[in-house]
Amino acid sequence: MVVKLNDVERRRALGTTSKFPRWAVAFKFPAEQKTTKLLKIAVNVGRTGAVTPFAMLDPIFVAGSTISMATLHNADDIARKDIREGDWVIIEKAGDVIPRVVGPVLDRREPGVEPWVMPTQCPLCQTTLHRDEGEAVWRCENTSCPSKLQRGLEHFASRGAMNIEGLGESLIAQLLASGLVTDYADVYGLTVDQLAGLTATSTRQDGKEIVRRFGEKNAAKVVEQIDRSRQAGLSRVLYGLGIRHVGERGGQVLAQAFGSIDAIARAPMAQLEQTHEIGPVLAASVREWFDEPANQRLIERLGQRGVRLEATEAERARASASGPLTGKTYVLTGTLATMTREEAAGAIERLGGKVAGSVSKKTTAVVVGADPGRKAEKAQTLGIPVLDEDAFRLLVAG
Repeated sequence: MVVKLNDVERRRALGTTSKFPRWAVAFKFPAEQKTTKLLKIAVNVGRTGAVTPFAMLDPIFVAGSTISMATLHNADDIARKDIREGDWVIIEKAGDVIPRVVGPVLDRREPGVEPWVMPTQCPLCQTTLHRDEGEAVWRCENTSCPSKLQRGLEHFASRGAMNIEGLGESLIAQLLASGLVTDYADVYGLTVDQLAGLTATSTRQDGKEIVRRFGEKNAAKVVEQIDRSRQAGLSRVLYGLGIRHVGERGGQVLAQAFGSIDAIARAPMAQLEQTHEIGPVLAASVREWFDEPANQRLIERLGQRGVRLEATEAERARASASGPLTGKTYVLTGTLATMTREEAAGAIERLGGKVAGSVSKKTTAVVVGADPGRKAEKAQTLGIPVLDEDAFRLLVAG
């Protein structure tokens, strides 16, 4: 519910910030809460190795859907809330979307229910879990962990990375189960015959199992997409590899600064840290990843399979571009109505400017679209100019 000031003149007098009007206040109604039984606390291993606990619940209908699982964030949060297996718990949808456990109903706790203890080993590969000092997340450091490989391949094939359409969660699971794929490089050795022979089993409502064959037509489409992705470019490869702290922008910066994956692999820490937009944390993560022998073998195999590990002409052009925005750095936040984030970044870079992911004193201006985040607020705090979409379009048009 939104309450608005009804006097137009007073609205004008109050004005707006870069994020919201000062003459309107939004009120959210409390989330619907239900009580159900927490059957088990299990853990999930993500593509970066993060081991995250989640609640397996006695299914219950909440805010429009039936909930049987909910996030528990991390082991410290579970201990702080004193959530235990077998508890009756209160659940709700955070933001009316994500199911989460609010806490236990202590007066309904049965005798003998013990506090939950975070496992010390990965549930899939039995590697000892590790937690960095100052972090709440436990991680599996085994690069060959099956769960990491499943999630990692999903990320590798995603639109922002290698953009391999058709290579989704179900097909990846089949490829891993069949042994056809054991790392990212194996994807580029798949044939139509191998994919066509894969089968998936589903169960109908009447309980009858149906076996479906992937088929030649679908297989040919996926192989075509895999082949096309060989030329995706260095920035997409770097992002797709899942190097910790290297997002899409980080991949672009590294590709433009070094030009090839071999140059990045040879770069010492000092050189990485001196690269524009690369801080000590990201530099250390990159250096650690490339120092791992298994990752070095993966890069070698990707190259042997024909994956382009050098910057594309477009990436090189961006790196060497000069123009009216040379020496200036911009930050994008919010949604632009007339162009995507990638198109806006490309327009800045073609004119010689750089796009950063965070606001600092070195930022020239912040481009603000609809629903901007905290970057706009930080820009105001630091006294950095803020450009709306119209001003930005004039900037890149001229």
